[in-house]
Amino acid sequence: MLKNKKLLTGMILAVAILTVVITGCTDQNNNLTQSAQAIDTQTLQASKITELEEKYQRLEDMEQVKQLKARYFRFVDEKKWTEFGDLFTSDAKLVSDGVDYSKGGGQAYGKMIGDLVGKAPTVHHGYMPEIEMIDKDHAKGIWAMEDLLTFPEAKNAYPGHHGYGQYRETYAKENGVWKISSTELTRFRVDPLKNWDPNTDPVTGTPVTKK
Repeated sequence: MLKNKKLLTGMILAVAILTVVITGCTDQNNNLTQSAQAIDTQTLQASKITELEEKYQRLEDMEQVKQLKARYFRFVDEKKWTEFGDLFTSDAKLVSDGVDYSKGGGQAYGKMIGDLVGKAPTVHHGYMPEIEMIDKDHAKGIWAMEDLLTFPEAKNAYPGHHGYGQYRETYAKENGVWKISSTELTRFRVDPLKNWDPNTDPVTGTPVTKK
């Protein structure tokens, strides 16, 4: 009888120890699972933050490219040729209506336009930009455009025009600043305008009555 009691006590003790061991293992597994889940959550959050930061930077770069092109149009109309020339990379490819003006770079291109237009009024607009980021330092874009030019009236002067067309461009970031690395202008339609004379309306060419 005593022997049976000892055996029963031993069995109970063994079951109790086994229960403790199993409970401990379960708790440990639960802790490991919770730790793994916490790490997974942190990793996911970090990945999401990185994704949002990259998306924000793309949007910021696209906005900078749009402002770059806006300055392009504004500097032409304001006759700011030095500032205009600074908008391009040193090796920029510059093509307008099939003619390559790349030689001499942006400053030479700006001087050439300034020599042609002089102080005559011009209007340049860009519309509906399609900007595509290639990588963090390169992008490309397509712009619808409209321009109105009335050249100074002189012998053998170019005729004025009201043009409609498209710019296809590439951009590069240099020292944190976006610049135009290539531009190609194609006009789809050109309506002739009379050349500009200070004593005439710059659009119609009719005499202006001085008050």
